[in-house]
Amino acid sequence: MMEENTKATLPVLRAADLEAQAANEHWLIEGLWAREAIGLIGGAPKLGKSWLGLDMAVSVASGLPALGHFPVAEPGRALVYLAEDSLPQVRSRIEGLCMHRGLDIASLDLHVITAPTLRIDTVVDQELLAATLESLRPRLLILDPLVRLDQLDENSSAEISKLLGFIRGLQRRFETAIVLVHHASKRARAQPGQSLRGSSDLHAIGDSNAYLTRTGERLMLTLEHRAASPPDPMEIELIVDEASGSSQLRVCDRAAAFASRDVMARGMKPTRSSAKRSHSRHATEYPARLSGPSPSSPKRAQAGPPKQLHVST
Repeated sequence: MMEENTKATLPVLRAADLEAQAANEHWLIEGLWAREAIGLIGGAPKLGKSWLGLDMAVSVASGLPALGHFPVAEPGRALVYLAEDSLPQVRSRIEGLCMHRGLDIASLDLHVITAPTLRIDTVVDQELLAATLESLRPRLLILDPLVRLDQLDENSSAEISKLLGFIRGLQRRFETAIVLVHHASKRARAQPGQSLRGSSDLHAIGDSNAYLTRTGERLMLTLEHRAASPPDPMEIELIVDEASGSSQLRVCDRAAAFASRDVMARGMKPTRSSAKRSHSRHATEYPARLSGPSPSSPKRAQAGPPKQLHVST
């Protein structure tokens, strides 16, 4: 009589029995961030990485478009940890984003981790973070910046891959998208991901990545996706309403204007993808003085309500 195998095994399913993903379930934020994706917001200091992460969080929590451009496919709870900002500063930033959207911060399903420190390379804090995700079940988690959340050698593939393995485990266990804000060097590279500081594992783990770079006086957003074609790089700007002092990042309006001009000439309705392609083709038609200043070079925007001003992050 054959003995029954009682050894523990890994869970296994036939390929045909795996759950299928519907086409409309691919995105958390359409075109910007995939559903349950791990990835990085990368860029040199003072380019607006934290603003982009908070904009995504407010957008997911409210269901309103990110950067005034990318529709939210799956609204839900968002959770953020900003290691370099005081809690009053975090509230001020979130309130500013809410004011631009006409939102009441009290109605926003956005939660902030208030611990003074968080070390995701330690067992204690890993367990605390996992328990927090299990309790809140957010659709989106923002950790900003990664360099303040561990004391590992960021150039060591062995150390970084172990940390990223923990983060991937959180993503799969709690079915949440996780955004890591990370610094890049100022040295220009052929691909933005190659400019990220530290181990190449950081770039490799990204299901969706977003990079902020400065080209002359223009602030550019470049996206990467593991399972989808990215849009063309697009110009964005950080603006502030003088009356309220509230700030937000937005895709520049002229990108949409270019798209409308092109597609209307062909008798077609403008789409988001055509807007992005059109902006890429025609961006060089604008002299630098009309492209808008960098976030570090404040300049008054054109007249008209509400007044807008480019500001530093």
